[in-house]
Amino acid sequence: MQFRILGHTGEKVSIVGLGGYHMAVPKDPQESLRIIRTAIDGGINFMDNCWDYHEGESERRMGAALRDGYRQKVFLMSKIDSHSKAGATKQIDECLQRLHTDYIDLMQFHEVIRINDPEKIFAPGGSYEAALEAVQAGKIRYLGFTGHKSPQIHLRMLEVWLSRGSRPASVQMPLNIMDAHFDSFAAKVVPELLRHDIGVLGMKPMGAGMFLKSGIATPTEYLHYAMNLPTSVVITGCESVAQVQQAIDAADSFRPLTKEQAASIVARAIGLNENGRAEGYKSTTHFDGTTWYPHWLA
Repeated sequence: MQFRILGHTGEKVSIVGLGGYHMAVPKDPQESLRIIRTAIDGGINFMDNCWDYHEGESERRMGAALRDGYRQKVFLMSKIDSHSKAGATKQIDECLQRLHTDYIDLMQFHEVIRINDPEKIFAPGGSYEAALEAVQAGKIRYLGFTGHKSPQIHLRMLEVWLSRGSRPASVQMPLNIMDAHFDSFAAKVVPELLRHDIGVLGMKPMGAGMFLKSGIATPTEYLHYAMNLPTSVVITGCESVAQVQQAIDAADSFRPLTKEQAASIVARAIGLNENGRAEGYKSTTHFDGTTWYPHWLA
């Protein structure tokens, strides 16, 4: 396994991370346990999750898998949705209970997908206050944020956060071959994160599996392209032990691509992502959990 440093935190994290949403896709919870422990035994130490994934089932399954000494082997991340202090406090405590842990290494404000989300998070009585109190209480070590909608919204969140005199430990966003062709996070957001020494978390390297239908690249090529960006971690969803092994093998075999190699891979997607048609999470509301379930924000 190859490792990188998570921005200014100095934490050593595996180049590939295990996506939390997919933890509750297998019908058998024991299969989820095997997926998680196979990942950890194979060197993956970055665990992704979220309060709202499958109504908490993803966290419950991960919490069960992290027993028997596995919790100490991982850098555990989860996310919360609520914009209010009371709601965020409740969600943080529920994350801790489900994950069977006293602390979460990285907690992120999830789905920053509206231009006014940053102001709501940082408003008096907002979720940032709850997260900061949890940090001070030792329940959380680091804070960050995620989003899949727009680089402009990410930059606004970063601007608001920095104006408060601090900076996030990490920022999570879609980083993949298709992103290079429409409203690119890699082009617009990543340089700003590097300038402030903030950890770059790449997600959707294969567009939640949708990109594979195009046939322009193999799963390993998709992963290698995302790893070749200045990411701290590339988070990928795995719904079987075989997919975990595929991710481990991709991490082990990764070597930096030349400019020509990277450009060649990007060129394969020309014409496939006009107006974001291949990235529905940017161009539609289909992937916006807090739009479909607005009470999560309360």
